[in-house]
Amino acid sequence: MLKLYIGNKNYSSWSMRPWVLMRQAGIPFEEVLVRFDSFEANSQFKQTITGLNPAGKVPVLQDGDLVIWDTLAIAEYVAEQFPEKQLWPTDTAARARARSVCAEMHAGFGALRQHCTQNIEASLPEVGALIWRDQPAVRADVTRLVAMWSELLARHGGPMLFGPFTIADAYYAPVCMRFKTYQLPVPPVIAAYVERVAALPGVAAWIREALAEQDFCAFEEPYRLKR
Repeated sequence: MLKLYIGNKNYSSWSMRPWVLMRQAGIPFEEVLVRFDSFEANSQFKQTITGLNPAGKVPVLQDGDLVIWDTLAIAEYVAEQFPEKQLWPTDTAARARARSVCAEMHAGFGALRQHCTQNIEASLPEVGALIWRDQPAVRADVTRLVAMWSELLARHGGPMLFGPFTIADAYYAPVCMRFKTYQLPVPPVIAAYVERVAALPGVAAWIREALAEQDFCAFEEPYRLKR
């Protein structure tokens, strides 16, 4: 059976992507949670993960003796191993576009990721309002996301970005979580997509388990002294 190493569900947006992808697609896997104690070289987290992934980051997918790291590599491997799940769009042009938007998420939106870190448990509209006021790069990231999602939803008719659920929706699920936590202003069509993603069984399961962790990592939440 596939084995997926992840970090805290509340905080780890990168871990969320392959976990949600496989859970939503009904692909069986064993979860191994490696708690964030710190990211220092001598931390238990780093020592555990570096033994599998020389980059020292989660997620990591293990299939027998094979170890795959990086979310895009994991998604591609899973799609190859389970072609019947149709994790990429079947149409060639749509599939190329889906890969493009996943790569854009993978490499971009740095301001949004930096200033609006994932924290599923929290409700931080006041922090979001300050970020929106003071961080033009965040506003630019959101503008790009709104344009991308709006075009894809209109082109493919929803309910997901390419019609049915694909890797692209798993990739952008953590962005949906950020929109909910920080309550950044988005048009109704985008807010509705965010709610549809949150309601997917795979995403809802991740959210439930993130809320159940009750594991406050101060270094992940510099904006709060306690939970």
